[in-house]
Amino acid sequence: MKAFHWILLYCAAPLLSDVQGTYHLMAGDPELMAAQSYAQTRNNGHPPLRTLNPAKTDSQCRSRSLDLVFIIDSSRSVRRGEFEKVKIFLANIVDTLEVGSDSTRVAVVNYASTVKTEFLLKDYFSKLDLKKAISRIEPLATGTMTGLAIKTAANEAFTEQSGARPRSRNISKVAIIVTDGRPQDQVEEVSAAARGKGIEIYAVGVDRADMRSLQLMASTPLEDHVFYVETYGVIEKLTSKFRETLCEVKVEVVEDPCKCEARLAFQKQTQAAIQQLAAKLADVTGRIERLENTVGRA
Repeated sequence: MKAFHWILLYCAAPLLSDVQGTYHLMAGDPELMAAQSYAQTRNNGHPPLRTLNPAKTDSQCRSRSLDLVFIIDSSRSVRRGEFEKVKIFLANIVDTLEVGSDSTRVAVVNYASTVKTEFLLKDYFSKLDLKKAISRIEPLATGTMTGLAIKTAANEAFTEQSGARPRSRNISKVAIIVTDGRPQDQVEEVSAAARGKGIEIYAVGVDRADMRSLQLMASTPLEDHVFYVETYGVIEKLTSKFRETLCEVKVEVVEDPCKCEARLAFQKQTQAAIQQLAAKLADVTGRIERLENTVGRA
């Protein structure tokens, strides 16, 4: 029987060697081990934290070419400090865009009881000039004529005379409305007319904004075009949302925390190793059976 045991160990040695080799293959490859660890963590319901490299992310997002018009409420309900936060919000969005005569053009329509076009799509083609122009905007106070502001933007700010590109260029026309109140005029028909001209409308409501009015103004689907924040103090958190919305090609630069490529390589290599081990196991099993038969006959 001792001789049989030695023979059995001799036959199984190649299989044990391959198992050990597979273990050392994974242990010697940090990416494969990380991939295996990730898969185990995910299966346990605890995904790894994703960390972006913010220094690289901005350079990896190219905004669509747009004719973009901001329509901002500066009625009496918007305090001076709150209006300054709106201007910071606009400037931050501008920072995320590729601004230029052949890329994104920006205009601002300011409204209260009256409507004032602060500057046109043809006026500024650099981020610096745009942000300086935004910083100079003053609130108009009194009422909230949102419908009139939308009509003015559609009929004046989005015209070719004001710097909008012709329809044949297929440049997206986008309006972003920021308001904290209920319109004092009708918005449904003028908004529908603006959308009928190919203008995509986003409605941002703050504090006391009327949600029904926001929905009547915005394009569909509403869940992608209507936003609400509790105060002007947190309106800046929508900057990243609009950055994603207006981004044409977005690439997240990450340190590959999920080890996706390594995980695929790990799966392929382990699958191949398992197939080889299974074949060798079948071979060893056959040898053992033949040895048992031989010993039995002896």
